[in-house]
Amino acid sequence: MSPTDQHDAADVATDDTAPLPEHTVIGVDIGGTGIKAAPVDLSTGTLLRERIRELTPHPATPDAVADVVAGIVSRIGGSGPLGVTLPAVVQHGIARTAANIDAGWIDLDADALLSRVTGRSVGVVNDADAAGVAEMRFGAGRDQRGVTVMITLGTGIGSALFVDGVLVPNTEFGHLHLHGGDAEDYAAELVREREDLSWKAWAHRIEKYVHLLEALLSPDLIIVGGGVSKKSDKFLPHIECRTPIVPAAMHNDAGIVGAALFAPAN
Repeated sequence: MSPTDQHDAADVATDDTAPLPEHTVIGVDIGGTGIKAAPVDLSTGTLLRERIRELTPHPATPDAVADVVAGIVSRIGGSGPLGVTLPAVVQHGIARTAANIDAGWIDLDADALLSRVTGRSVGVVNDADAAGVAEMRFGAGRDQRGVTVMITLGTGIGSALFVDGVLVPNTEFGHLHLHGGDAEDYAAELVREREDLSWKAWAHRIEKYVHLLEALLSPDLIIVGGGVSKKSDKFLPHIECRTPIVPAAMHNDAGIVGAALFAPAN
């Protein structure tokens, strides 16, 4: 999730107060910088209202984050289930790691916590996996065969791996070793902003990361997501690699849509 996305005009709450149809699914995308949510049409992958966005609390403890999520969901209304992303390895609703959020999430039953505070049925999933599933169903990866890797560039680097359209969950390739540490500490968008890198200089860092992915996975397609994908023309042309590399078609809405796809069935 991009820090600059804080100022996106689409992040303001909608004035549409009409009641949602019963059981409308809501997607909630929790990141290290912001928490975004909107009701989603699962047949088209579109948002039914403008997304609502709040800053992620710091520290991003489970209770603090859950309170923000509950507030956003209350503003959206309706009675449907929630799909929720976390920047973490998620197994059967339990967070096993915590990247850019508080360590208190580790080994926590995130499904149960968020269900309790919102009064809804909840399905929790890794954030990049959610965005990747949305792109594979509705966006840049639609009908793609072979090996596809989606990377999300924001506060960190998320990843989603697909083989013939089937997700291999919780890859967390942003933590691959690169340049003396985690790849995300070298090439995330937050690093570009913090170090005031030019787009070209940042692209060269991403290029090194992409070469690492190519060496490991020999992908057929790489999709670049996160809020910064809206500015892909500023950096993707500077990346030289053998794999076709394209921006995410759904930009920073992919996480919300993908989250909704993981909501429990009505």
